[in-house]
Amino acid sequence: MGRRNFFLSLKRLTATARLVKFEHTVFALPFVLSGAWIAAKGVPETVDLILLVLAAVFARTAAMGWNRLVDLPFDSANPRTASRELITGALSVSFVKGLVMLCSLGFLMTSFLLSPLCGWLSFPVLIVLLGYSYLKRFTFLCHAGLGVALGLAPAGAWLAVMKGFAPGWDIPLLLGCGCALWTVGFDVLYAIQDVDADRAANLQSVPSRWGVDKARLFAGILHGFSLLMFFWLGFRGEFSQPYFLGVGGCLILILLQHVLLLGGRLSRIPVLFFRVNSWFGVVFFAGVVADIHFRSSFDILGP
Repeated sequence: MGRRNFFLSLKRLTATARLVKFEHTVFALPFVLSGAWIAAKGVPETVDLILLVLAAVFARTAAMGWNRLVDLPFDSANPRTASRELITGALSVSFVKGLVMLCSLGFLMTSFLLSPLCGWLSFPVLIVLLGYSYLKRFTFLCHAGLGVALGLAPAGAWLAVMKGFAPGWDIPLLLGCGCALWTVGFDVLYAIQDVDADRAANLQSVPSRWGVDKARLFAGILHGFSLLMFFWLGFRGEFSQPYFLGVGGCLILILLQHVLLLGGRLSRIPVLFFRVNSWFGVVFFAGVVADIHFRSSFDILGP
């Protein structure tokens, strides 16, 4: 009996990871770490680092779980999403509701442990995280909700390490804006897969409202502005070559993503969404870390 319960628990854990796309945590986490590294001008305190990672995982799991719950009627009618765990019965609605509540509480608790200011600010942030799932019912600019949710992450990490607002607050603002614009761009591209299903369900998105070609153009413009923010951040923060090499790597990944979608090869979107975008944040973070540690080695970071 014990062995059977173990395998049932393992099966449920695996289904939960699939439900919330746990592997997609690599999209936001590098930007959270970037915000922390920039604020600390090096490796953050171990406790802060652990709490930030936990807060990011809790926040994302709560948001994704809630998204699956509120989108359940639409997912069941969409061939692409009809095999999701809530629809097949691999996970129950009550289990996912409990997961969302638990992770929401975990996010609030870890935020308060980081600092009282982070704790109080975590309440409106949680509203954004849970609320963006409803936006596509009302506006084709729903992608901006996800962008704001992810863009708050690196800015929040900076605030957590600094323990409050401090001079140089425009640096996390630029980082958050760059992350948000990048997120909105790739979410627009990802929504291209669901054009027909969204139109049938009367759901709003840039592709369903304006068509595939204009959606790709819009995403390209957003990605261009995202890179502009990252370059602006580099100049504002007086970063050096390693950082700009990292941003250059991000530029190459963006170009690769858009080139591979030329000619209507939309079947590549799921692969591009994970493989290219997962490397984007990693490359950016690597540039930040390399730059900060390069500068600290030569004592040019300042106090």
